[in-house]
Amino acid sequence: MQRLRLIVLTLVAILWDGVALAQLKAPFGTGNELTYDLESGQYSIRYGDFPVICQAAAAVVVNGKKYSSEEAVKRSFSEEPFSDALGSGKKYTVAWQFTDAPVIRQHFYCYATQEFLTTELEVAGRALRSNYMAPLLTSQGGLPIRGRAETLFVPFDNDTFIRYRTHVLSDTANTSAEVGAIFDASSKKGLVTGSLIHTDWKTGVRSAGQGGTLTQLEVWAGYSDVAVTRDSMPHGAVKGDTIFSPKMFIGYFDDWQEGMESYAHATAVLNSRYIAAWEHATPVGWNSWGEIKEHLTYEKATGVADFFDTEIPDFRNEDGTAYIDLDSFWDNMVEGGYRGDFSNLKAFVAYCRARGLQPGVYWAPFTDWGHRSRRDRVAEGSDYHFSEMWTRTATGYHDLDGGRALDPTHPGTRKRMEFVINKLKECGFKMIKVDFLGHAAIESTGFYDPSVTTGMQAYRAGMEYLCDLLDNQMLVYAAISPSLATARYVHMRRIACDAWKTIKDTEYTLNGVTYGWWQDGLYDYIDADHLVFAGESIGANRARLISGLVTGPVILGDDYSVAAPWQQHVKQWLQRPAIHTLLQSGKTFRPVEGNANLLASRVFIRHEEEGAYLAVFNYRKEPGKQTLEMSALGLDPDATYRAEELLDGSSETFNAHFTVDFDGEGAYIYRLTKAN
Repeated sequence: MQRLRLIVLTLVAILWDGVALAQLKAPFGTGNELTYDLESGQYSIRYGDFPVICQAAAAVVVNGKKYSSEEAVKRSFSEEPFSDALGSGKKYTVAWQFTDAPVIRQHFYCYATQEFLTTELEVAGRALRSNYMAPLLTSQGGLPIRGRAETLFVPFDNDTFIRYRTHVLSDTANTSAEVGAIFDASSKKGLVTGSLIHTDWKTGVRSAGQGGTLTQLEVWAGYSDVAVTRDSMPHGAVKGDTIFSPKMFIGYFDDWQEGMESYAHATAVLNSRYIAAWEHATPVGWNSWGEIKEHLTYEKATGVADFFDTEIPDFRNEDGTAYIDLDSFWDNMVEGGYRGDFSNLKAFVAYCRARGLQPGVYWAPFTDWGHRSRRDRVAEGSDYHFSEMWTRTATGYHDLDGGRALDPTHPGTRKRMEFVINKLKECGFKMIKVDFLGHAAIESTGFYDPSVTTGMQAYRAGMEYLCDLLDNQMLVYAAISPSLATARYVHMRRIACDAWKTIKDTEYTLNGVTYGWWQDGLYDYIDADHLVFAGESIGANRARLISGLVTGPVILGDDYSVAAPWQQHVKQWLQRPAIHTLLQSGKTFRPVEGNANLLASRVFIRHEEEGAYLAVFNYRKEPGKQTLEMSALGLDPDATYRAEELLDGSSETFNAHFTVDFDGEGAYIYRLTKAN
């Protein structure tokens, strides 16, 4: 590393009422500039000629006292070149000086070839503790607005049927978890800010304003909200002699959707992935919770395997297989509980493998479902009682969804994890669905491991230990879980909460895709959850299946051990060669409508080298019509296109615009190619 040197050439003297102000001008990207005022402790960020962020400050709370960049008695700059996995450029550091205070620095990473910058706070001293670090605080800024300014809410997790949504930017502040966006609903230009690292902190992005004017933008580590992060107490304090905030992403983009994808890419690149990347084909298959639920038996599970073997032999991924996944209540097949006889599960595994199928299983490693019974129950694989392992909070314990949180750092929790995971590995399972992972991220009054002091540190400890036990021997699928922090530890994650078969379920799932599609840049795959068809109209079933295709993998959920007339459509749809081709990449479609408030986009598109895939939905029972302009889809408005509907094989040609008619609820999915 080159020796730090004071900036000379980049400091300019500016006279203001006779006072000389030192100012740093730091370029990044294409014609963009960070300006830092040494006298005021404020910074601004300009994109081209437009000042998007003005007079921003930063603040931290250390050992109970708040320090602000604006209140420092002195500030100094230094710079050095830097290079990381995203690129290279200049790292600028502003040191704040106070009387009798730790050393506080703000680092700015200005990339030469990226249209964003990153920033973080550092505090150095002895025996420090902080639960608030805010690298970006401003009441001034704005966007060049042509239409309506929207601000995005991203949930911390996918529990309790929480929804993504956009709000009209107003004086009522919107607080988003980990990442947020403010954008013009007409031009799509937008500002994206959020945390890039999720191993120690939970981050909030709070925004307010009017029209295109920002009156509040706060991006801070230390976010806690019982309705969003599920915490009933303040964020835990990070401790040490040196404390860092997460690196924060700040970028203004011509298209806010591209900005979200850029944020996801930066997050994936800067986070060291703990689990090995998935190197096999897109997962397809079945999970028992969609329809069978607690009635799971060996006979039903093997009956589903028979259906896959004899009725849909062409519904396979590029590896020539499909996953048959046993959800909760697989222990119905185990005599004597977790300490009992697993021979039926081993027989199920052998049954699947004999038919070219991969067996899957389920577990929730960080929850106690029996907490309402005796407190003296002994956890499997240990001598510890469950009551010793419960995560303690300021209000007692953390109970959500019927399960009580277990301390991920407690030796009883870990011994139980080792016991159960080893049992499942011995059976030969090749996929595991892990659930209610958010219980491991809850803030606590104290974890068993005293070095762990925040919910995200506990989550990291628990998930890394889970990965160590699994030893890269299974496809790992996360259900209920933190939206961003889980990406280091799993291959595949469900985009929303439980959803089954109705058109409302499909719309709810696609609300997650509408505002969270970019998460396929973090995970190998994101998933639409149970695709269940029994008892619904053909239109609703088409929509449910297409919601899976739009999201990525296809995981069915009906009871296929029992024959039913509606299965004829499933057999036809799933075995079409065009569907097999579409599934190969498993990539998520991008929404065409990105400002639907609480609702889902009705149109999704995935561009390919030779054309595009287009999905169009009608969420209403009534007939409807949608006319789509080629320019809005990112297609050539002067070209003629051929549209092949993938589920029924019909085709038509069109130019300039494309009209889709619906008799009622339903969806269509097309392969678009140029016809001229």
